[in-house]
Amino acid sequence: MIEIYNTSIPGRMATADLEPVTVASRMEWFSAHNPERRPLWVLEVDESIAAWFSFRSFYGRDAYRHTAEVSVYVCPTCHHKQLGTQLLLKAIDRAPNLDLKTLVAFIFAHNQPSLKLFEKHGFIQWGYLPQIAELNGIDRDLVILGRQV
Repeated sequence: MIEIYNTSIPGRMATADLEPVTVASRMEWFSAHNPERRPLWVLEVDESIAAWFSFRSFYGRDAYRHTAEVSVYVCPTCHHKQLGTQLLLKAIDRAPNLDLKTLVAFIFAHNQPSLKLFEKHGFIQWGYLPQIAELNGIDRDLVILGRQV
């Protein structure tokens, strides 16, 4: 999973991390997931993790307990194989069983493939944060997408 995540960093499309992360640096994030409320799923191809999906508690306050931020990352060699679609559809389907009513995603405005994926499956733009991130000296906008389930 860390390897897939780190491959997304140089392209400056999918994450605001500027340097590779380590397993140790992601342990707190990993520990915040649990199968009952905030699962972390992987999809394997040929016995290797090819994509992963996470539900993350939104904003850390109890009133938001029925909302989760979702993320999906796909190994570069597995792009265009519908793995992200499979995981996103599973998330939409299973969200009510996880006591979730709302899913949100934060996607850079220049990441058209991710925006199209989420919009294709019923997510709509709920917010827009202009020039909120600087990636390689370029100010980038962030789109907030949401969907009720």
